[in-house]
Amino acid sequence: MKLAPIMASVFATVLPVLPAFAASSASMKEADALQAKLGQESGKPAYSPGHGVAFKASDHVYIKNALAVDFTYRKASVTLPLYRGLSPDGKDVFYIITEASDFAVARRMGINYSPKLAKAVGSDGAQTVTLKDGIMQFKGSVDFSPTYKVVPGDPPGYFPPKAAEPGAIADAAWSSIVVLPSGLVLNAQIVHNDSGSHLRLVSLDLKGRSVTMSILDGVQGGKQYFYHLVTDASVPIAAVLEKGVYAPTLAKTPAFGKSMASDDSALLGFSPVLNGRTDEGSGEDQGFSTALAHGIDPINVFPVGPENDNSAETNNYSPLWDAHVSMWTPKAISAHAVHRIHSMDEQKKLIAEAYLTSADINPPGPGNPYVGGLRPTQAIINCPVVAQPELPPQ
Repeated sequence: MKLAPIMASVFATVLPVLPAFAASSASMKEADALQAKLGQESGKPAYSPGHGVAFKASDHVYIKNALAVDFTYRKASVTLPLYRGLSPDGKDVFYIITEASDFAVARRMGINYSPKLAKAVGSDGAQTVTLKDGIMQFKGSVDFSPTYKVVPGDPPGYFPPKAAEPGAIADAAWSSIVVLPSGLVLNAQIVHNDSGSHLRLVSLDLKGRSVTMSILDGVQGGKQYFYHLVTDASVPIAAVLEKGVYAPTLAKTPAFGKSMASDDSALLGFSPVLNGRTDEGSGEDQGFSTALAHGIDPINVFPVGPENDNSAETNNYSPLWDAHVSMWTPKAISAHAVHRIHSMDEQKKLIAEAYLTSADINPPGPGNPYVGGLRPTQAIINCPVVAQPELPPQ
């Protein structure tokens, strides 16, 4: 099922910004400058609140400035606005923005609201940028020229892979968590520069300033199709399995194993499965094993989605997912109880029943009660959530 891209006729004239989101702060002025430059260079007005693609309510599209979403199973994608910025040496780079730490800015730009991102300010995991005339200049860069390579391990587990080499590598100054002069934090990922393109890039329209990226399936709240876009990861193996940029600086973002809104952490715990079933098409396959065996989505378990209408301090969403890899126990395997986990509540029950435990690849340390007591893997995967459509399970 493909939702039609934005029509030029909808934006025949520049629509006014709603008064509730008028530029009244340094952060909003920065957002307006970014939007104005995007509109100028694309030849069509950028998103403004209430004016965008009229996605069906049942598609639960969180990123409102999306130009199109295609929910074709195993081939899902999202089309997003493409911003132009500058590399450290002044060359053009092209990037997407998916989250903001400020509620009004997120509403203005049609992106996800993530107040937790503000906790990255001042850490070595964030990148400070400059902004002039709506053009961001980054301190770091991404090299898209490396050759992507993955060779699965031996069956039946396929993990660890015999070879795992990321197809894009960021330098030590790069982080997709960017801090603007006002202190506004944006999740901004370069997807194209003179070295090449992001592995998840499907199509690129530089003139019209849009990009189509492949998105991954997951599970949340007992439902499938928790579609998210992997941009980058802090460790090579995650960058390979999720086809993102290997960005080691992300690992310096605070703080592993702390997932509550009240914690001093920009991260949010989630759980990939190490040794799930690999019978593709059964509806029960899940985890690193099936991802390596078939080159498909691992179907990770997520706790919450974006709450873009919730401006309260209790809003706990973050695109910086703190991996807590789970592993089916010998008890579960001998009882033939291995199946696809569909929610964090189900995961916690399986842990309590000794069917599931922390994966042996997780380093020693305290467990995180937010994900049932699993130990953090100390890997961050930047996965902005795009949509969770109501579709028949597959």
